[in-house]
Amino acid sequence: MKKYSIKKVLIAVGIISIFSCQDYLAENNIANVSASSYYTTAAGLEDAVKATYGIIKEFYGTELGFSMTVFGTDTYTNGADGSHKYLNWYNNQHNSAAAYFRDTWRIFYRSINQANAVINRAEAIDDMDANLKNTRLAEVKFLRALSYFNLVRHYGDVHLSLEETEGVETTANRTSKTEIYNAIISDLNEAISALPDSQTDYGRVTKPAAQFLLAKVHLTNGNAQGAVDNMTAVINNPRFSLLEEWSDLWDINNEENSEVVFSIINSKQQVDEGLDDYGHRGHLYFLMEYDKKPGMTRDTENGRPWKRFRPTNYLLSLWDRTKDARYDKGYKHVWYANNPVAGQKVGDTALYIPGPGVDKNGVDQDAKWNDAAKSSVIYQVYTTDQYNQITFPSMNKWIDNTRPNRQHTQGQRDFILMRLADAYLIRAEANHKLGNNAAAAADINIIRKRAAWDGKEAEMEITAADINIDFILDERARELVGEGHRWFDLVRTGKLIDRVKAHNLDATGNIQAHHVLRPIPLDQIDRTEGGYPQNSGYTQ
Repeated sequence: MKKYSIKKVLIAVGIISIFSCQDYLAENNIANVSASSYYTTAAGLEDAVKATYGIIKEFYGTELGFSMTVFGTDTYTNGADGSHKYLNWYNNQHNSAAAYFRDTWRIFYRSINQANAVINRAEAIDDMDANLKNTRLAEVKFLRALSYFNLVRHYGDVHLSLEETEGVETTANRTSKTEIYNAIISDLNEAISALPDSQTDYGRVTKPAAQFLLAKVHLTNGNAQGAVDNMTAVINNPRFSLLEEWSDLWDINNEENSEVVFSIINSKQQVDEGLDDYGHRGHLYFLMEYDKKPGMTRDTENGRPWKRFRPTNYLLSLWDRTKDARYDKGYKHVWYANNPVAGQKVGDTALYIPGPGVDKNGVDQDAKWNDAAKSSVIYQVYTTDQYNQITFPSMNKWIDNTRPNRQHTQGQRDFILMRLADAYLIRAEANHKLGNNAAAAADINIIRKRAAWDGKEAEMEITAADINIDFILDERARELVGEGHRWFDLVRTGKLIDRVKAHNLDATGNIQAHHVLRPIPLDQIDRTEGGYPQNSGYTQ
C-alpha cells in the first residue's frame, strides 16, 4: 500500500491542502470553475474528500496539537522555550484571546464545513460508482465526527451544523453536548455500515478506525458497554496485532505495521521539499538542550531541541525499570560527541542521563552517580537532582533523523491516532466502569507483558485487585506517553484538577475546576450576532 501525498488544488474559495495518490505535488488551476460545479463531479468529490483529510493535519503532529493534548497535565510541564506556556500554567493568559484556543476552534470547524460540503453536494454526482461514492461519504462522516469529538471535549456545548456554510454567517447556536454526541454517534454508525475493512490507499479511513473512534466516543459519553463492544470488534479483527517489541513502533521505517489502526499520514518528499507546511513536528518538542553541552553540536541524528515539554517528576516515577522496559526504550540516555572537547574524540560519550530510580540491573542510578563518580569520567552525567527546564530526559518516540538538514522542522513520520495497545487500554477502562476488573486486568496484562524486559513478563502481570482508575491512568501514561491522549484522558476520568495539582508544580497554584473546558475563543464571541455564550469560569 502506498501513502498518498499532499496535492494543492486551487479552487474559487481559496487554496486547500489535500492528499493525492500522485507521487509529486501538482496544481490544478480550476479558478474558473465554481466550487459548486466542480464538487458535483467524481473528480471534484475525490479532491474535496482529500481536502477534508488535509485540514486536520494542521492539528495532528504540530505544536498546537501537542500543546493542547500533552501540555498542562500530570505528565508534561514546560521546558525553557515556547510562547504558549499558559496552557501549562493556567494563568491569566489562559483566556478566550489565546491563540491556540482560537486556532483549534477554527481548524475543526473548517474541517466540519468541508465535510458538510462534500456530503451536501454528493447527491448531484452521477458520474461516480455508487459504492465508491458511499465509501467516500463514509470517510468524511468519520472526519466530521472526529472534528466534533475534539470540539466537544475541548469546549463542551458548541455550535452544531450539518449543512455547508457558504459566504459570511453572523449567527451561531450553542448546542448541548448531548445533541453533539448524538450527531457524532450517528455519523460513526453510518460510517461503520459503509466503510470497507481495509483500503488500498494507506491512510484512508476504514471500518475498524470508525469502530475505534466510536468506542472512545461511547466511553467519554458514559456508555461503557458500547465502548467494550466496539473495541472488541477492533481487537478481534485479524488485520491487527501487537508488535512483539514495543520500541519497534517508533522505527521510522516500520510505520505501516500491524498495530496501527489509523494514522494521519505524511510524505517524506513533501515535507523535505517544504511543500507540506505541517508534517510531524513532534521530534522538536520533547528534547532537552543537548546541543549547547560540552562535546555536542546540533545534528539531524539527535534532533533540533525546542525544549517545549519537560517530563514531570511524577511521570518519571511511573516505570518500574527493574521489569518495565518502556522508559529505557522510550527515552534517550547517551549522546555521543560530535564536537569533541579536550580528551574526547568523535563518537565518545559526551552526555549521559542514567534516568530515574533503580535500573534493570537493580542499581540506584542517583546513588551510583555521586559527585565523585561524576568527576571520574570525561563526559557529563546528569542525575535527577539536576533536571531543570533546559536539562531533562528526552523522549525518543518522534526522533526523525531522515530530515534533509538539522534545522528542518517538518518531519516525515505519520501521526498515529489509533493503535491496538490503546484499544486494549480503552476496553480495560470501560470494563472497569462496568465492574469487570478481571477483564480489565486481562487486557492490561497483554500490554504489560509486551513491555517487560525478557524474563520479567510474569512480574509485570497484575490482578483484578490492582485495578482502579488511577492505575489505569498510570498505565496509559506508561504506554502512550507523548502520543496526544493525556489531557483528554484526565478530563474523561474526572482527574485533571486533582492530578495536575498533585504532580505539575508549575500549574498547581492556578488550575481551577472550570479548566476542564477551554474558553470559547474571543473571535467566535465577537463575530456572532448578539454575542456567543462563554464557558463558565471564564470572562465573557
